[in-house]
Amino acid sequence: MHKPCGPRDRQPAATFDGGAVEKGDFSAVSCYRRWTARLASIRTSLFYTLSVALLLLGLTYAAVPLYRIFCSVTGMGGTPQVVSDRFSPEHLVPRRDGKRIRVTFNSDVSQALQWSFRPQQKEVYVYPGETALVFYTAKNNSDRDLVGISTYNVTPNKAGAYFNKIQCFCFEEQLLRAGEEVDMPIFFFLDPDLAEEPQMRDVDTITLSYTFFNAKRY
Repeated sequence: MHKPCGPRDRQPAATFDGGAVEKGDFSAVSCYRRWTARLASIRTSLFYTLSVALLLLGLTYAAVPLYRIFCSVTGMGGTPQVVSDRFSPEHLVPRRDGKRIRVTFNSDVSQALQWSFRPQQKEVYVYPGETALVFYTAKNNSDRDLVGISTYNVTPNKAGAYFNKIQCFCFEEQLLRAGEEVDMPIFFFLDPDLAEEPQMRDVDTITLSYTFFNAKRY
């Protein structure tokens, strides 16, 4: 326990050169030093606590984009890959010795976003290694400008590692003026290695799904 400073500490203790030296003089200095050290310790603790809180806040905001990058690289969770080294010429040669895969398209829109959003084609058939270009159509049905942003995935989940997008509109804000309608392209291919993977032999159909959410309003 820290001894508090008070008038009762100021009692004559000795004399020096004819003058009294009071205990309170030494006690006050000692008390001041103790409280100064204690305040410094509190400030240090608060600094580290605030630093940890800011670090955790930063990690929270970074978690989503980092997870998206991780999924795009690994294909985890049915996320199509967007790794550029897979776009080499040997990966863009159709494997016509294998079976064609049926790719279907799905679309959803959050209730908070007054858009209509649909694929222009229900399905396409492609060989592994064969590129395909498809389109979605989005329309702003409100009387004000709206910004949407989309997420995507493929099913079955194990196909995500073999679904490669060269161009798409995912994870990018899309501004549509009031009443505006636009076509949104997706350029993709299935990795030719899919034809040789035992775990993919039972896959005849892959579904690409997009969902648009409201990003912000004007």
